[in-house]
Amino acid sequence: MDTREPAVSLSEVLSALSHALDLTEGQPQGHTLRTCAIGMRLGEEAGLDAEARSALYYALLLKDAGCSSNAQRFASLFGTADQRGKYQMKLTDWHHRGRLALRTAATAGAGRPLWARVKHFARIAQEDDLTRDLIQIRCDRGANIALQLGFPSQTAEAIRSLDEHWCGKGYPEGKREHEIPLLARIANLAQCVEIFHARDGRRGALRVARQRRGTWFDPDLVDVLLGWGRDEAWWNELRQPHILERVVAEEPRDRRRGADEEMLNTVAGAFADIVDAKSPYTFRHSTNVAMYAVRMAEEMGLDDADVRRLHLGGLLHDIGKLGVSSRILEKPGRLDDDERKEIERHPLHTWAILSRVGAFQGFARMSALHHEKLDGSGYPWGVGADELEPAARILAVADIYEALTADRPYRAGMTPDAALAILRKDAGPRLWPDAVDALSRLA
Repeated sequence: MDTREPAVSLSEVLSALSHALDLTEGQPQGHTLRTCAIGMRLGEEAGLDAEARSALYYALLLKDAGCSSNAQRFASLFGTADQRGKYQMKLTDWHHRGRLALRTAATAGAGRPLWARVKHFARIAQEDDLTRDLIQIRCDRGANIALQLGFPSQTAEAIRSLDEHWCGKGYPEGKREHEIPLLARIANLAQCVEIFHARDGRRGALRVARQRRGTWFDPDLVDVLLGWGRDEAWWNELRQPHILERVVAEEPRDRRRGADEEMLNTVAGAFADIVDAKSPYTFRHSTNVAMYAVRMAEEMGLDDADVRRLHLGGLLHDIGKLGVSSRILEKPGRLDDDERKEIERHPLHTWAILSRVGAFQGFARMSALHHEKLDGSGYPWGVGADELEPAARILAVADIYEALTADRPYRAGMTPDAALAILRKDAGPRLWPDAVDALSRLA
């Protein structure tokens, strides 16, 4: 048996990318990692074998992989930023209808005029099985992504049943007690405890676990958790900046997975799908940008290494949009100044996410520069030609072309000829003429 450590660890890649999933759910950076640390300790003390602990480990890292798929509907119904709304709704006990109604009223239309808030609240109240539908979309999508990445059915089913509750009042199927997979019971308790620990500290987290024992959570697992009550040092460790390294080390040693080039492409493709699922108007945007960029690079004679970098960078260039409200991405009219500022920050998120992944260092900066222009008029850094390598210049052209030819909330997609005419006008001062010429020959 080969016991050598893989050159690139899949656990390191997914742990670093989990920051993108935290953005999607409006959670503080490190939420997924801290949830993983809590869940893995629960799994160990519950006596899981190495195979089950491995399945649990990746379920914890990917538990929110399907969350972008319900972002547009959530934002539309609640009339608020999906990230903020999702975070707020996780702070209430759904089983108490009065508390749920109050939290919904406080969240719906937040920051908007009273009449708009009432309208959104009334619309939510009229939606039958709203919570079930939103969770069904998320859980099914997340489970499918886990299978797409090659993880076992145990991992997928833990994600699919993440929001089932011990008492049978959870979603999407209303499973109860031991009908709920053990890994899902662990993940549900771990993520809830982390949310309240981040907000209220150790005592607040333990109080919620105790209050929901036997309703939301498996009583035996809660009893295990409560046994850590005096382990103050362990709880304090969760807040430390080296949580990423700690979680990478949590993967069962005899089940460690490597990430070769094929797997990195698979992971990038899965996360591209997560990004594009955030809006019906961005379906396959990331995949198409990567395809155009690769074809342009090949047409221009770039070497194989740059072509591979462009493929990965194109797939992940918009990963920062997971931190942008779907209300902005779906807005049919012009953006106001604040909305424009928010959307222009998404490359900053892309950089913050990709630069954390050691295996992505070769293209993280290039990917984040996809809105920069040769004359320095782009965003968010305003860098110019001297700082834009050929791959970054190609990616910028590919991104604009795909956006122009795709349907958007405020207009239908342009024909290829019309899009190319716009690109040619900007070729020279703002866009790389060589890249525009290459695209023209391919279109």
